[in-house]
Amino acid sequence: MRTGLVTTPFGRRPMTLALVKGQLQSSDDRMKRPVEKWKVFRDISEARQLLGLHDRALAVLDALLTFHPKNEFSAGDRLVVFPSNAQLSVRAHGITGTTLRRHLAALIEAGLIHRRDSPNGKRYAHRGHGGQIEHAYGFDLEPLMLRAAELAGLAQQVAAEKIRFKRAKEALTLCRRDIRKLLTAAVEEGADGDWCMMEEIYETLISRLPRSPNRETVETLLSEMDTLRTEIVNRLETQVKTEKTDTNDTQNGCHIQNSDSESIYELEHGSEKELEGKTEPTKLRQNATQKTFPLSMVLRACPQMLDYARGGQIGNWRDFIATAVLVRSMLSVSPSAYQQACETLGQENAAVALACILERAGHINSAGGYLRDLSARARRAEFSLGPMLMALIRANASEGLKRTG
Repeated sequence: MRTGLVTTPFGRRPMTLALVKGQLQSSDDRMKRPVEKWKVFRDISEARQLLGLHDRALAVLDALLTFHPKNEFSAGDRLVVFPSNAQLSVRAHGITGTTLRRHLAALIEAGLIHRRDSPNGKRYAHRGHGGQIEHAYGFDLEPLMLRAAELAGLAQQVAAEKIRFKRAKEALTLCRRDIRKLLTAAVEEGADGDWCMMEEIYETLISRLPRSPNRETVETLLSEMDTLRTEIVNRLETQVKTEKTDTNDTQNGCHIQNSDSESIYELEHGSEKELEGKTEPTKLRQNATQKTFPLSMVLRACPQMLDYARGGQIGNWRDFIATAVLVRSMLSVSPSAYQQACETLGQENAAVALACILERAGHINSAGGYLRDLSARARRAEFSLGPMLMALIRANASEGLKRTG
């Protein structure tokens, strides 16, 4: 028959079968190997979320442990401590009585300590003639010794989860960087593909990432991001293979070039004097290297152009260029500055540059001077519209998320 193995709480505090089970298990699982109490405390601190404990509960447990004189728990030791609430409050950094009782209850509920209540509910000890404690009423720390291995396993589980979470966040960061730079390169280099749609998919995925995500959310998003990255790489790989094939065909085939001929594009923009000399002016060589971006992408980056378009709609490049002429006048850009941009960038891209300036008009002191500077940098091959458009698309997407949030 078991005697004195189970004690019931004093006063109105109810007894539960869970408390009975915990006390009986403690009696059945006695250990002989000593356990370092502060190591057990560190394991509990690591696993506190799994145990359902708050930081203040840990402060209370820390205070309780200071009332046990040894640094180890050993079988045969008396592990019941009996401090008053006032003493506990002092060692728990001044925690209030109500909070103290609540977190003591949480420690008992988690099965880390047991109550050993006296007949009157007070905490005290009976001592023998030599001063040794014969019987004590208070809080039994024995579950900490008996569950030391289990608590260490929980702490290792939490540590492994943290590492896995960290790796997932690192992988997501790298995947986001890859997608961002691959999209920018694709647009800047004028690669074939619906990069605007890819950008929309990317922004949609990013919008699903909460401010404080858990590991499952990060891993799910990483899987979808990785699929998007693979699709982008595959399309760029196809583009590279196509260009390589076209280059080989050109080199191996019979290529006849008339050095005196001029392209239609050059004939449209070259002066009569240049055509008479059959020379290729520098500005035309620069013009030929400029990429024309999809109109849908440009309008997504520069939606304010629609405010100045006839009927509020832009259906083709002719409409866009006509709107740019109106915007040029509104921004007080001189005809010569705009003409210079057309000669350097091409008519479409000059209109795009003007649309980008319109989007950032509040941050630009002189729109005409800024356009001249862009033209000068483009002539030195130091400027491309691709990164500017991508930056505006990202800014507009972020602003849209703020409004909807």
